[in-house]
Amino acid sequence: MDLASTHRQASAERCTVPHHNRPPAPHSIPSPRLPAPISILLAEVAPAFSCSRRIIAHRKTPQQRAVYEFLRGKILDVFPDYHKEAEDHLSKAVKLNPSLVDAWLCLGNCIWKKGDLASAMNCFSLALSKGADKKILCQLSMLERSMAQGSEGQAQLVEESIKHAKEAVMLDIRDGNSWYNLGNAYLTSFFVSGSWDHMKLHHSVKAYQNAEKDETTKCNPDLYYNCATADKYLENYERALRGFEAAALKDPGLGADTEVQKIISLLDKLDGAMKGQLRSKRLASSVSSLSEVNIKSSHKKATIGILSEGLNKTVAVLGKVVLLIRHDNIAPMYYLTCDLDQSYFILSVYGLRNEAIKEGDRVALLDPYYRILDISWKEQRYQFKSIRVDFPEQILVNEKAPPPHHVMPFKTVPRQRTFIHAQD
Repeated sequence: MDLASTHRQASAERCTVPHHNRPPAPHSIPSPRLPAPISILLAEVAPAFSCSRRIIAHRKTPQQRAVYEFLRGKILDVFPDYHKEAEDHLSKAVKLNPSLVDAWLCLGNCIWKKGDLASAMNCFSLALSKGADKKILCQLSMLERSMAQGSEGQAQLVEESIKHAKEAVMLDIRDGNSWYNLGNAYLTSFFVSGSWDHMKLHHSVKAYQNAEKDETTKCNPDLYYNCATADKYLENYERALRGFEAAALKDPGLGADTEVQKIISLLDKLDGAMKGQLRSKRLASSVSSLSEVNIKSSHKKATIGILSEGLNKTVAVLGKVVLLIRHDNIAPMYYLTCDLDQSYFILSVYGLRNEAIKEGDRVALLDPYYRILDISWKEQRYQFKSIRVDFPEQILVNEKAPPPHHVMPFKTVPRQRTFIHAQD
């Protein structure tokens, strides 16, 4: 399971952008993932449990007793809530046989449920000391993201989470769950780093795509929900719509249909802003003042008409903010903007608070990321030009860099149910 775990368990974890994409909610301690359905688990362990009882009746070696205690604890730990008797049996198992890796893993999960994250990490670390294991690495990765919530060292914890997720993938590059866990780790990192490093999102989407190649993972609706979340913040709106729709079909309870409506509402607003633009003499006069702007840098002034799609290095587009476009998500901020040629475009800005840019402000967009968005969905088509600003260093507002209090700080990791849905 992952920080983002599950819509299907109220107490289970759901990993950060972020029950669904809303501003960060109060922190809660996520639980490790639930094991397989109880009936399946019982079917799996019952023969071994029965056998272990017969063995114990004849020869009570420490190793045999350890297996017996482990199986009892594992059965008692199938429920989502913490069960002290399960912990007691699992603790006995690892005392009797410290090399019983599965018992350490189950004990860590059990202790995680009661909120003792440090002890849970100790269990996973002890299990790893017996040898590399992808399941343990994934659990440790998820636990580190849980520990990042509200922690002063959250960025470092999330980076450790990525590191362990990568190690799990390297042990079995065909394992969809490991790829899925890595995707969640990168998506969490995007929000922790201030919601502006889009390379994290690209890595996340790639990991989710690899997870989808595994037949056992591609049935997971949370995979599509989380990948759609990453695509939404990459402004790949059509792919995001398809992903949320797929998640909604696989599990209507996820609320992914609400995310579809949010994106459509946003696109309607952006499209409406572009179509409602007014080329008044007053605006023309206001825009003409942009020619006098001195950006004090080596960037070459440009208008949107000469940009190439993608990143335009050493170029600065000067624009006048015409309209703040309000919408349901906390990031990014969207503005209808006009350049020196009176060409309109949508400006999306990450990493800044909403008061950083006001209507009427002059903006200089350094190294702009330019795209012509063309989105078709349910007989609707949206077309507009867009510039995305990923980092505060890429924008000047009224010829000045944004002051520190307008720059978004590192965020705490939202509850999994806030942004990332994950069923590992």
